Amino acid sequence: MSKKINIIGAGLVGSLLSIYLAKRGYKIDLFERRPDMRTANISAGKSINLALSDRGWKGLEGVGIADEIKKIAIPMYARAIHHKDGSTVHQPYGKDNQAIYSVSRAEINMRLMDLAEQQENVNIHFNERCTSIDRKSLTAEFINDETKKVKTAQSDLLFGSDGAFAASRLNMQLTSDRFEYNQHYISAGYKELIIPSGPNGEFLLEKNALHIWPRGSFMMIALPNMDGNFTCTLFFPFEGEKSFASIKTREQVQNFFEEEFTDAVPLMPTLLDDYMNNPVSSLVTVKCFPWTFDNKIGLIGDAAHAIVPFFGQGMNCGFEDCVVLNDLIEKHKEDWTKIFDEYQTLRKPDGDAIADLAVANFIEMRDKTADPKFLLQKKIEARFNGKYPEKWIPLYSMVTYSPHIRYSTALKEGQKQEAIMQKIMAMPDIDKKWDSIEIENEMLKYL
Repeated sequence: MSKKINIIGAGLVGSLLSIYLAKRGYKIDLFERRPDMRTANISAGKSINLALSDRGWKGLEGVGIADEIKKIAIPMYARAIHHKDGSTVHQPYGKDNQAIYSVSRAEINMRLMDLAEQQENVNIHFNERCTSIDRKSLTAEFINDETKKVKTAQSDLLFGSDGAFAASRLNMQLTSDRFEYNQHYISAGYKELIIPSGPNGEFLLEKNALHIWPRGSFMMIALPNMDGNFTCTLFFPFEGEKSFASIKTREQVQNFFEEEFTDAVPLMPTLLDDYMNNPVSSLVTVKCFPWTFDNKIGLIGDAAHAIVPFFGQGMNCGFEDCVVLNDLIEKHKEDWTKIFDEYQTLRKPDGDAIADLAVANFIEMRDKTADPKFLLQKKIEARFNGKYPEKWIPLYSMVTYSPHIRYSTALKEGQKQEAIMQKIMAMPDIDKKWDSIEIENEMLKYL
C-alpha cells in the first residue's frame, strides 16, 4: 500500500482530503502557497461567503467534523428578493425547513486546517509554491516565497487541489499528450461590499435568508456572518452602460446605488470606500481532462473543475469529490489504478454538469427571481412535487438537497422538466388555473 501522499493546496478541499486520507493511515504532507491564514492578516475584499448544502455536509460528516463546522454556519431557509421599489418577497428554498448554510470561506478553511493538524500524520507547509512536478520520480519542487529556499518532496501519490489556476494542473498540461483544457469567463465580475451589524451587534436584515437584489443584467447578494454583518457581493458587467467600466467616481457610485438598491444604501455606511478600494474579480469556469495521471497523480476540487458561484456548489462539489474518492478506496481496497480510473470516470460528467448548471443559475438569479411568470412556474412545480414526490423533484432540490442524485442526472432530469413546464406555462389562463386538477393531469400525461 502506498503510504506517503503529497497534496498541493491546503484550501477547503485539500484540507478535507488530508483528513480523509490520514484516517486511512496515509502520511500526508500538505503544501500551501499562501501564508497561514490563522496567523497572517489576510486582506478582505475577495472572499465570497459560501453556501454549504447537503453534499458538503455529507463530506464533513464522513470524517465526523460536521458538528464542529455547524458552530460557524448560519442556516438560510429562503431567498429574500429585494425589489427596486424597496419591497421584499420570501421564496423558501425547499420544504420542511430545508436550508443552505452561510459560512465564511476563511473561517471554514481555518477550522479544516485545525482539524487536519489534529491528525498525527498530517503536516501543513505554508508559503510553499509548487514550481514543477517530476512525474517519473513523483517529486514536486517548491519555492518558499518568504525565504526563497527551494525544496523537493517525494511521495507515493500526489493530489493537486490548488484551485482554479492550479500549478499542479498546469504541470500536467505541459507534460501530457492530448490534455484537454477549456476556460470560460462570464461577462460579469464581482466586488465585495459589506452591511455591518447594528449598534448592539444585531443583524440589520433578516438573518436566516440569502438576500438578492435582482436587476436584470446585474445583481447584488448578501449572506449573513456570525458577528451580525452581511458579506455583500455585487455581480456586475465589466463593460456597458451600467458596469464597472462606467460607474467609477464616488458620485456615480452613490447615484447608482440609490437608484438600484434603495433599501440597502442606508445600511451600508462604508459603501463608497468599499466600492473604491475593494478589487474587481473575474469569474471563470474550468473544464479539463484527464483528471488522473500515471495512476499516481489526481486533480480534485477546483483544480479539476472550477465553477462560477451561482448554484452555491463549488465547495460542495469539491467535498463530494472527497466522499467519492474515499468510497472508491474502500471499494477497490487501495488499488490506486482502479481507484483513479473510476474516480475520473464518475466525477468528470458531474463536474461538467454542475459547471453548466451554475452558469444557467446566474441568469435565473439575476433575471428571473423577480419575474411573476417564473415564480408561478416554481409554485406549480412545488405543488406537483408535494403531491407526487416520487415523480418530480425540482432541479434546485435535486442539486442542493439530494446528495444521492448525481449532478449529471439532475441536469438531464432538469432539462426534461423544463421542457414540460414550457408547455404548461403556455396554456391559456395558466395564472387562473395553475393549481387545478386539469394542470396536474396534463403534467402526469407529459411525464
